[in-house]
This record gives sequence, C-alpha cells and structure tokens, in this order.
Amino acid sequence: MAKVNWSAGIDSVSGALAKPGKGSQHTCEHMLLGTHRVAETTNTEGCNRLYIRRKPKRSTPLSNDERAARGRFGTVAAAVAARAKDLSKVTTDQQNFLAQKDLPNGKKTMKSYLWSLELAAYDEEHS
Repeated sequence: MAKVNWSAGIDSVSGALAKPGKGSQHTCEHMLLGTHRVAETTNTEGCNRLYIRRKPKRSTPLSNDERAARGRFGTVAAAVAARAKDLSKVTTDQQNFLAQKDLPNGKKTMKSYLWSLELAAYDEEHS
C-alpha cells in the first residue's frame, strides 16, 4: 500500500478531486477520488486513500425509451425553472403549496410541488 505524505497545511483529502466530464474542454479520462476517515486505530497518521476510476463507456446506443425519458426530463425541468420565476404564478403556487404540504401525500418542498404540477401537465399533454 502506498503512503501519502501531505504537504504543510493539508491534513486530509475527501471527495472527487477530478471528474470526467460530459464533453467540455476541461475533462479528463479518469476520476480521482480521495477518502479520509477518522477511526480509533493504532495508526496515528489517519486513514487516507486515493482511488482512480476510468470514465465509463456506454456499450449500447440510446433506446427510444431513454431518449423519450431524457426529453421529458429536460422539458419538465425547463418548465419548472420558468414557473418558479413567473411572478404571475408565484403567490398562487405558494398558497397552494402550503395548503397541501401537511396532507398525507403532500409534497414537502416547493420544488417537488412544482415538479409534480409540471409532470402532470406534461403527461396530460403527451398522453
């Protein structure tokens, strides 16, 4: 097992240090992930680990169902963002959200409430 000596001022590293992107100019082929845990052990230097993972490559083309699901998600996400900024609907949406939030099947966050409204509208329009 390799031993890592940290430079002055760095006690530990945790999380993704480099991520493979989705095609932008600042992408890499590997993901570098650092983990740190504090445990009661005889090792006084801590438990730090670095992992390298290759960017996964898709082996099959997108199916029509996957394309439709991605299109649905994108359309509904744009509609939710637009509705959250639409000043003519904000007050009504907030009042309706507060009225339903404590019901048994009520949405607990405003964003989930808006998503439920826009998903229902999308499904009704495209069924």
